[in-house]
Amino acid sequence: MENSSENVITTNNIGDIPTIIKTDEKAKDGQNKCPKCGSTDISLNIKNGKLRCNFCRHEFEPEKLDNMQQDLNHLQGQVIGSGATDIIADTKDILTFKCSSCGAEVVIDTASSTQARCHWCRNTLSVNQQIPNGSIPDVVLPFGISKDVAKTEIEKFVGKRKFFAHPKFRQEFTTENIMGVYLPYMLVDANTHVNLVGNGEHLTRTYYHDSKENRKTYYDADLYHVEREFDLVIQGLTIESSADKLNNSQSNATNNVINAIMPFDLENCVKFNANYLKGYTSEKRDTNIDQLRPLVEKQSKDIAKFAANDTLKEYDRGVAWSNEQLDVKGQQWKAAYLPVWLYSYLQINGEKKVLHYVAVNARTKETMGSIPIHIPKLIGISFLVEILGILAMLFVDFDYNWVFLLAGFIYFFVMFTRYRNSNARHHYETETKSNMTNLRKIDRFIKTETGLTNPKINGANNTSISGQNLASQLLDSLIDQNPVANLIKDNENDKEKS
Repeated sequence: MENSSENVITTNNIGDIPTIIKTDEKAKDGQNKCPKCGSTDISLNIKNGKLRCNFCRHEFEPEKLDNMQQDLNHLQGQVIGSGATDIIADTKDILTFKCSSCGAEVVIDTASSTQARCHWCRNTLSVNQQIPNGSIPDVVLPFGISKDVAKTEIEKFVGKRKFFAHPKFRQEFTTENIMGVYLPYMLVDANTHVNLVGNGEHLTRTYYHDSKENRKTYYDADLYHVEREFDLVIQGLTIESSADKLNNSQSNATNNVINAIMPFDLENCVKFNANYLKGYTSEKRDTNIDQLRPLVEKQSKDIAKFAANDTLKEYDRGVAWSNEQLDVKGQQWKAAYLPVWLYSYLQINGEKKVLHYVAVNARTKETMGSIPIHIPKLIGISFLVEILGILAMLFVDFDYNWVFLLAGFIYFFVMFTRYRNSNARHHYETETKSNMTNLRKIDRFIKTETGLTNPKINGANNTSISGQNLASQLLDSLIDQNPVANLIKDNENDKEKS
């Protein structure tokens, strides 16, 4: 957790008037015709990410979005893609087009689709120009894996978690109803300057003092004054822009597993074209930049601190930053559709309903999910583990044999976490691309400290983040520091590998 109110990173004013980049230039609504045969039956070739005419098989090279800032080292002020501008509440979702082939009127509900077929001549009409209702982004990342591959990944994930799965779920589980969906995100680039000041400790000695009651551990360490100042470019910080999916702590849906399948290979995003969405569903954006900015600022702070950690490896007892400053010189926002294969299962228990997801990143195959648990069975097995733990405490010669008293509780939490994955999340602080330049380091020895009782420096915060749930931290700490829990985790990892 952050130390105190002084442990704040400030963000400077990057300009009140943003620069809006028109990203749908030359985009045309209506018929997108194959240049070779004139057909409008065009869809994605999932094998190579190109659009393909389904009539003559001609393929189109993807069109990149090249009119936004490319050199992020010189990014200044606030730059916004036109697909990321504020949603206008009274924008009409229903658009009517006249088919250029037969003259019939075709209606498209942009709240749920960007294409429709003419009911007379069967030509496809598309919405490619941006409208201020959040349905047309700046860029799209095409699907890269097929439904069959996604089905296999989901079946593997669920298959490893069937023992404690709820019987009704096991009976009803099928991957036939998985859906390919484009979910809305904001992609944020930032050009920043970072200044961190604090103290760090380097361990020099560990020793023990035995008494009749217990054994105490002591540490000696060298204390240093530490400063790190550098420029940092953050590229492609990815934020959900659906208000529903942003809520990762709600009890009636397991949204966090969708967040956990990031990152995506954003360098392969292409300029939006409605044909990429054919055969898939999409969910339009319903949040604006001002609503997402506080979250972006928090995550940018964390990325900056973790970037500095690569220069702090000698401080094995941690660093306590007392002054943290991040100045944003430039920031760029793009709206994006990113591809996900999604399996959902609604668990109903009396009046309580929980929507469980198993999600597959449709580019990398990264899979995460939540499985309904048969709690009575888990409690019963945990009770047996607790009995074995008590027996082990009585008969096993171990310095910390009291931890065996927690064996059943630890087993319950480990299994619950394995099935529910409530702690799963995107590790944006290390998985977001960033580049540090112009590093200035100060490491000044202060003194040698002896007889310390804390394993880390007081106030260590160089590995803490703003967005992680406190309960998650406590559970992670319990598992990581307990020998019995680590034994269970190692055993589960071995099962995964096999």
